[in-house]
Amino acid sequence: MPRGMSWRAVVALAAACLTLAAAGVANASPTQPRATVTSLSGLEQGVLASINAFRTANKLSPLILSASLTTAAREHSQQMAEQGYFQHESADGSAFWKRLQRFYPSSPWRYWSVGENLLWSSPDVDANGALQMWLNSPEHKANLLTARWREIGVSAVHVAAAPGTFHGLDVTIVTTDFGIRR
Repeated sequence: MPRGMSWRAVVALAAACLTLAAAGVANASPTQPRATVTSLSGLEQGVLASINAFRTANKLSPLILSASLTTAAREHSQQMAEQGYFQHESADGSAFWKRLQRFYPSSPWRYWSVGENLLWSSPDVDANGALQMWLNSPEHKANLLTARWREIGVSAVHVAAAPGTFHGLDVTIVTTDFGIRR
């Protein structure tokens, strides 16, 4: 946590990381993503830079920003903020990898793998604070140190008076989606 900042933070119950062979993955949902994200906010840029600096310091390849994974991350962050829940599963209870597969298809790839880190903080978090929260969680840190990841999607959504799990607080929700296809 950065010095001088007072904020309450909650980290996701566990980082989700799942490796799937494309041949064994069910078909993607017929629902198509709304739009491809093409730009990042300052916080999102900072999260990407912090993650890549951490990976580089640990002798891992930096991650390439993926528009499709960023769109998936943004939609999930917004859905959680609007509907007042905080979990890797979608609001309908479907597994995170099925949601990601809609945006980041597994076909025609022979190998496909995705993972996700989540956090929320009230009222705000900066990029270094987000990274530190994930580093304090063994599951999230393991996701950041997963050598096979090649791409990342980043989303940071701020909402005033968020419902449900967020108890009407002003919150910032950060989602990072990791992936590889080959």
